[in-house]
Amino acid sequence: MEIEEFESQTRNAIDKILNQLQTATLLIAELESQISEAGASVQTLSQLVETFVIEQRAK
Repeated sequence: MEIEEFESQTRNAIDKILNQLQTATLLIAELESQISEAGASVQTLSQLVETFVIEQRAK
């Protein structure tokens, strides 16, 4: 293998790795957002249940 081919293959491998890392970073950001939304939904549900229980006890 000549130096030019080695450099080309190395650049291609690095480009592929960088693209994969960028994709992973974007996926992590999306996952963090979805986890945050799920947490907010759980909090809303918890408040609904708490309100319902309080109302039922008052009857």
